[in-house]
Amino acid sequence: MSRLIRKTVILAKIETTSGVDAVPTGAANAIQAMDMSITPLDAKQIDTNIIYPWLGNSVSLVGSASVKCSFSVLLAGAGTAATAPAWGALMLACGHAETTGLTAPARVEYLPATDALKTATLYWYDDGLLHKLVGCFGSVKLSAKSGEAPKLTFDFVGLDAGVLATANATAVLTGWKVPVGVTKANVTDITLGCSYAAGALTGGTVYNSTGLTLDWGNQVNFVPMLTTEQVVLSDRKVSGQISLELTSAQEATQLAAVKANTLTGLGFVLGNTTGNKIMLYLPNVQLTSPKKEDNNGIRLIGFDLRAIPVAGNDEVRIVSL
Repeated sequence: MSRLIRKTVILAKIETTSGVDAVPTGAANAIQAMDMSITPLDAKQIDTNIIYPWLGNSVSLVGSASVKCSFSVLLAGAGTAATAPAWGALMLACGHAETTGLTAPARVEYLPATDALKTATLYWYDDGLLHKLVGCFGSVKLSAKSGEAPKLTFDFVGLDAGVLATANATAVLTGWKVPVGVTKANVTDITLGCSYAAGALTGGTVYNSTGLTLDWGNQVNFVPMLTTEQVVLSDRKVSGQISLELTSAQEATQLAAVKANTLTGLGFVLGNTTGNKIMLYLPNVQLTSPKKEDNNGIRLIGFDLRAIPVAGNDEVRIVSL
């Protein structure tokens, strides 16, 4: 009987001690995933370079190995304000801090972190074969483009904690909610020059856009040594892209801002309903590399963006309202 890719179950749980199996369960830690891929043995081959009296290969040795995997999840709220969304644990394992219990309005916030980073254990069931990954760190990308479903894409690196032929865990996915589509009815568009306080954006100018993409750019590496093996998250460089519809005067202003290395706040709100509303706020965005774009005959101006920390660990804020 063929094994089916659709019979994939992914579990993720934050570790108490980095590298020690947190034993995720299908009832509490299942991930509603798509766009899935896994490299079960990411090893460098060590060539022995043995010389024989004939042409051909010599045997190679398997070097230290890690496991890599990637998948996407839909970006939606928890269904209830002040409750951490189902993807929250994944953000923690991508170098973020989670703040719950915030009020007026009730919300949960995610900010980048530098210290006290948390790793995760991932169980990847591939239709009867379980891959265990421990000590996992990852990086994340966000896509919220016009006419699409908003999503987060995660790339994780973990230590190989074994492979076992066993039945899939039963995934309970009730914590995963359906997002809103990225459409006019559901979005407060790109706002430049805004400020953030207590769950609200104020000021700035709203621009017509096609949405945005963000890439946290986490530097995640497997570091094997003779006594230890670990996965390390050593840097973060948040970048992204936006495309705006600008008047000629607005384009002139934005081009001047690019030349002057001007920094500005950027806000974006997805959703209108409490419990399924996501706010993004970047306090210090530098727009770069302007380019003319054609959107069905309409002139757009595309920009790359760099998110610059203000006081540290604050260059991008995700608010679940």
